Amino acid sequence: MRLAARMQKLAPYLFAELDRKKREAQERGLDVISLTIGDPDLPTPAGIVEAGQRALAEPANHRYPAYAGSQAFRAAAARWMKRRYNVELDPEREIVALIGTKEGIFHLPFALMDPGDVALVPDPGYPVYSIATRLIGGEVHWLPLREENGFLPDLAGIPGEVARRARVLWVNYPNNPTAAVADEGFFRRTVEFCRQRGILLAVDSAYSEIAFDDYRAPTALQIPGGKDIAVEFHSLSKTYSMCGWRVGFAAGCPEVISALARLKSNMDSGVFGAVQQAAVAAMDAWPAHLPEVVDVYRRRRDALVEELRRAGLDPPNPRATFYIWLKIPGGDDTAFAAELVEKTGVLVAPGSGFGPSGKGFVRMSLTVPEDRLREAGRRMGEFLSRK
Repeated sequence: MRLAARMQKLAPYLFAELDRKKREAQERGLDVISLTIGDPDLPTPAGIVEAGQRALAEPANHRYPAYAGSQAFRAAAARWMKRRYNVELDPEREIVALIGTKEGIFHLPFALMDPGDVALVPDPGYPVYSIATRLIGGEVHWLPLREENGFLPDLAGIPGEVARRARVLWVNYPNNPTAAVADEGFFRRTVEFCRQRGILLAVDSAYSEIAFDDYRAPTALQIPGGKDIAVEFHSLSKTYSMCGWRVGFAAGCPEVISALARLKSNMDSGVFGAVQQAAVAAMDAWPAHLPEVVDVYRRRRDALVEELRRAGLDPPNPRATFYIWLKIPGGDDTAFAAELVEKTGVLVAPGSGFGPSGKGFVRMSLTVPEDRLREAGRRMGEFLSRK
């Protein structure tokens, strides 16, 4: 069967490949500690689960949901944005429900870009930004995130011709995979950069609530003029341990929100109503469970950093997300990760899977219990001592 030419642009998804390597290692009898995908092992809080269970029994939820999200869901998202950021949003015009933010991020280029248009994409970054751009025939212009610049993009270094053709600038702070953070000043500069050039600022805020040491993530929508030029993606997956529920929302520029909703109405049938009701319970309960969750990840961060330093490595002590972005000896992250899992059963994500500038790094997720993180660190130490 002949497949579409666009499939040639679609390599196997990074985390699907890592899942395959995990299965292969387990089949060889290894005790695998997978620190790859950011899938929280903590359960969804009981009150959210109970709200979802009650909603399952409601016959109204057995029918098609509203395409853009129920009024109750969008109103809850607006209330959450007001409480969290003091940002006023119109739930009808400035919010759309998503089947998880991955779906919305993937669909945005289809609503915004034509073939030949440019997307400004962080490197390293979440792979979906570049994958979706290429599938619609757009061009990716990488914005290297360098350690010496705090893993922030150098907007002044973007060539003028590239900026003139750009339709969207992707930013993601707190950042995946580097765990870097940005302050309000960064968002002010970025909003102004996009406003002057007519570029949409697309902000992936999936990790906004997983923050330590008094860091509090800002939003582009609180910057004057931000709602005119920015769309922000908020996920319930990380904050509420709801990855499997598949729910989130996009908020911001009404014109883009309307276009995204129109596109989605032709491509999917919305978020299951019971899931939306559980999400309403989650957002309205915020931040009740959050300190406990953040404390778990903080203890895990400290444990893994301690073991890695004991192994002679120099990991950062991130202020947000549940990732460690680790520079590895030798510089070949793909070979390092392959040998590490083969010799020790510890599986990490090669940095080059997130973009060319990820070479020489690996990403380690804190979504396994503390004792397993310490064991992973010890195994890495033994592995390095034998090299």
